Amino acid sequence: MAADLQRQNEELRRRLAELMERARYNERVLARFQKVELRLIGIVSFKELIEAILEDYRDAFELDVVTLSLIDADYDLRRTLMDAEAAAEGFPGLIMFDRDVYLSSLFGVNNQPVLGAFDSARHRVLFPDASPVPASVAILPLMRWGQPVGSLNLGSRRSDRFTAGMATHFIEWLAAVASVCLENVANNERLKHIGLTDALTGVHNRRYFEQRLREEVDRALRKGSPLSCLLVDLDHFKAVNDRHGHLIGDVVLREVAEQTKDQLRLSDAMARYGGEEFAVLLVQTNAITARAIAERIRERIAGHNFKLPDGAQLNVTISIGIATMMEERRGADVDVRARDLVGRADSALYTAKRSGRNRVVAANGVTSRAAARSSSSRPPG
Repeated sequence: MAADLQRQNEELRRRLAELMERARYNERVLARFQKVELRLIGIVSFKELIEAILEDYRDAFELDVVTLSLIDADYDLRRTLMDAEAAAEGFPGLIMFDRDVYLSSLFGVNNQPVLGAFDSARHRVLFPDASPVPASVAILPLMRWGQPVGSLNLGSRRSDRFTAGMATHFIEWLAAVASVCLENVANNERLKHIGLTDALTGVHNRRYFEQRLREEVDRALRKGSPLSCLLVDLDHFKAVNDRHGHLIGDVVLREVAEQTKDQLRLSDAMARYGGEEFAVLLVQTNAITARAIAERIRERIAGHNFKLPDGAQLNVTISIGIATMMEERRGADVDVRARDLVGRADSALYTAKRSGRNRVVAANGVTSRAAARSSSSRPPG
């Protein structure tokens, strides 16, 4: 009898010790989570937030792999990252989906978390580069307005870390915090985008271009890579406004912007530079490739039929000036090189206008004497 009581007492002591240790562990986890949560809430940069989610969650919660998937049907998020000099490809744990078909089928109509053993056929797309492959995973929906906008994906080499029957309140809270922070940062980025966007055409404005120009020139000088600039100007645009009215002129400007942007990469930058003129930066692009792109844009616009409200069609042409900053220009002052690049493109555009319009002219390698030339010095239209 005494021996049984002794064993029961020892068992109770052991279980109490386990409970105490578990309570201390949960307290440490909660403290780490609060620290991570406060850090995430204070982040205003999309790039920094993604880095924090991928790295801080993994370290704070002793996970072997964390990935993040986002639905980006309009490429807005990828453009935001590109504007921040961080392509989506630069984040190994970031997966971008063009559509939500996969996540909708994974989470089901109730958008429930998925926990359990790693299934390569079902889960590999969310852990494409995981090494070693996780033994168990927790895949949590990121929700906005009742719809999944992505997923937070946690992986562990321990097969018992995530099981189908375990409670999910804590990890669902992790996903909820990530969702709110992503939405806040996205809204902040949209506000910045509005301030740097031309309201009429939807492309960036001159303020953005001048900021991006300096950044790209600095990068090109440091890396010794080529950088090309196109200045695109609509031919005889005043006549379009005079004959058809400014509303039709606005339609033409919007469509020219759209048609031009369709020929560019995500890494390139396009802005409305003023009036009927657009500026384009082609990163890591030499003079030969820049000319080919410019010719493709010119042909696209010349062959495009602009439809008028009365059913008639209007055709317009553009002239393009090109300048390229090559490797031998590295080491020079950034602001001087930036002004020179745009100035030489402007001088080439001036030549294209004087030579009959509807053509592409590339500046030679000599520093332009017309670096500060204004558009008013060109032939009208």
